[in-house]
Amino acid sequence: MQTEYRSEVEAADALKRAYDLARTEIAKVIVGQDDVVKSVLIAVFSNGHCLLVGVPGLAKTLLVQTVARVLDLNFNRIQFTPDLMPSDIIGSEILGEDRNFKFIHGPVFSNIILADEINRTPPKTQAALLEAMQEKSVTAAGVTYKLQQPFFVLATQNPIEQEGTYPLPEAQLDRFMFNVSLDYPTFAEELQVVKNTTGTSVADVNKILNGEQIMYFQQLVRNIPITDHVLEYAVKLAAKTRPQGEMATPLVKRLLNWGAGPRASQFLVLGAKCHAVINGKYSPDIEDVQAVAKAILRHRIVRSYQAEAEGMSTDQIIEQLF
Repeated sequence: MQTEYRSEVEAADALKRAYDLARTEIAKVIVGQDDVVKSVLIAVFSNGHCLLVGVPGLAKTLLVQTVARVLDLNFNRIQFTPDLMPSDIIGSEILGEDRNFKFIHGPVFSNIILADEINRTPPKTQAALLEAMQEKSVTAAGVTYKLQQPFFVLATQNPIEQEGTYPLPEAQLDRFMFNVSLDYPTFAEELQVVKNTTGTSVADVNKILNGEQIMYFQQLVRNIPITDHVLEYAVKLAAKTRPQGEMATPLVKRLLNWGAGPRASQFLVLGAKCHAVINGKYSPDIEDVQAVAKAILRHRIVRSYQAEAEGMSTDQIIEQLF
């Protein structure tokens, strides 16, 4: 697949084809979880990071490994534990044989980082990823090192077992484009999973894209035109979540303590652009904004005590804002 096209319309069609092919290849390994795969690929093409929240055994790690294989990207897995140190992630300086200090790169120097159970490690170590996620670089001993491009953090989190965990601070949660919830497979899907994984056959996936092509498509997504009324809708949607803001409804003031910041507005627009292209459109509409809104907003709003007492989930509150 080339990265030079006669027009951006032709390039957009190529992105849709690449997305469809990637979905097909991933489906050879991952049964079901269509919305999750869709969200991860949108995050990749939008140059965002993804937080995958689900109970153990739902193939979160396998999904990330498969995505890395299909996109032909370098992949490193970091298992977050209570004793993990920042230097275990970004690397450290050592004294070489020539009596000079040299920097040894940590596992963060890769295209795709799987931060497995990111809430199992203390805030000091969680924060080691902050600069990498935002600036695409790390600083050690006063020297800044650029990371490989493209660069994505795909983190997993277990929502059930909270004993001995360290919830991610809001500043770090805000750096994830998507918070994707994984649910149990249907009976038919689980039957297929067991059939595929208890035999001797191993699915072989083809490489669809490489790093250079992904970066080209990331720039293409930014170039997708968007009408003023869709842009205003996306920004208003984020603004409506702020109970102290002028656009807050009585419902929001009652159910939310904190709302989403400007980064949510940016991701709503980028996500809507990418969602439009992979569905064969050349400009997003309001439905595209709504399609990505829950995954973008659910980790950026804080429910009030009243909302919790009434059993209102963040997704239900977001639906009320559409």
